[in-house]
Amino acid sequence: MFNVNQIFAAPLAGITDKPFRRIVRMFSPNTPMYTEMISCHSLVGAHKNCLRNFDRYDDEGNIGTQIFGANAQLMADAARILQDAGATWIDINMGCPVPKVATRSGAGANLMRDHKLAEKIMRAVVRAVQIPVSIKTRLGWDDANRDWADLIRIAADCGVRFAALHGRTRAQLYTGVSDLPRLVNSPIPIIGNGDIKTSADVRRVADLGYSGAMIGRAMLGRPWIFGVLNGICGVPENVGVVVLRHLQYMVEYYGEKNTVPMFRKHAAWYSAGMPNSAEFRIRVNGITDAGELVDEICKFWGCEVKV
Repeated sequence: MFNVNQIFAAPLAGITDKPFRRIVRMFSPNTPMYTEMISCHSLVGAHKNCLRNFDRYDDEGNIGTQIFGANAQLMADAARILQDAGATWIDINMGCPVPKVATRSGAGANLMRDHKLAEKIMRAVVRAVQIPVSIKTRLGWDDANRDWADLIRIAADCGVRFAALHGRTRAQLYTGVSDLPRLVNSPIPIIGNGDIKTSADVRRVADLGYSGAMIGRAMLGRPWIFGVLNGICGVPENVGVVVLRHLQYMVEYYGEKNTVPMFRKHAAWYSAGMPNSAEFRIRVNGITDAGELVDEICKFWGCEVKV
């Protein structure tokens, strides 16, 4: 079984922002976490409409900042900015399958089918910083091109320290079952990712030869999962208290007006599987005021406003 430093929280767009990371660390302070993916263009250009362009990471513990882009110089510049902001390591996104990233911008998963560009980017980023560099990728573009091992070898030659491998191709997106291959003599450590939800899943990844496991969608509405897997804590007695704290952190970060619509998805994930959760989600989706949202959360979980 892996230790606390070997079970990672995956980068999830729209999810693993600074408020969410604070909640995870309430239950497992030393879990290695990733930021949401950050556009090298947006970061280097200091675009003001994206708050994460200005995050500091000095107080976040073991934190990897994930960047994406198809311009090697901009990726290197972005890596330096994030190193100066206090990141523990830099991660290069080579697996995002969405068209906006993988086809229209030539980044993310597109780098799996353009190994020359991938190599150019990896070498530029590794040379730009003094902290470790990792990559996150998939099995390949499609079933006919499962060439992940080639990309891992190139990464190792470029000085990349470790990789995360999602057990699906780009063509699969997030459908079907994740199918991680058995590892034999990998040139760098690889973290297994995809459909990992339980201790049994983590043991399976270890048995396949991986150096760690990465939890993605299983942490939605369950930020305590890392504490549970690492034997640090159990499921909280009153989830509502956690929900209120998460809401508070988001209001502090985004402001009340922006937080309410953004928090609806989190409320849905936290309440999933509970009695009357469908009715709760319907009510929440009609709320536009933070105070009303707090009241609804307190009624649903039976808690007081003490965060």
